[in-house]
Amino acid sequence: MSVSDSPARPVVALLHGANLNLLGQREPHIYGTATLADYVAAVRSAAASVGLDIEDFQTNHEGELVDRIQQARGRCAGIIINPGAFTHYAWSIHDALAAFSGPVIEVHISNPNAREPWRHTSVVSPVARGSIMGLGMHGYELAVQAMARLVAAAS
Repeated sequence: MSVSDSPARPVVALLHGANLNLLGQREPHIYGTATLADYVAAVRSAAASVGLDIEDFQTNHEGELVDRIQQARGRCAGIIINPGAFTHYAWSIHDALAAFSGPVIEVHISNPNAREPWRHTSVVSPVARGSIMGLGMHGYELAVQAMARLVAAAS
């Protein structure tokens, strides 16, 4: 079988919200020194090992994140999302994720529940299949493994 004859691998959208473009620079005592590019590379590697393709996007604008979630409908098998601060108030992201038919996994580098009280509420969790918090890069790798199982179970 040639490469062009091989079946397409399921695509998972990897979405990052506000300020995550500053990873490696912003509060390294909380978020570490890995950059967003480091996170994306680790996710791509983990995804390739379980037969998934990754489409990544980061924005500091809520509406752009909503647009990407909507664009994933009917095209992506799942969404792994770290909404950043949008986690705590962005009902438009909640609604967009609720309209997505595939699995959604919420990921946070730090543990929001161990931080300031305003970070303890997630408007994303109610529409996510699961949430992984406080495990840094490893949390993203676990999200890929979980997504691979969810996508396989759905096919």
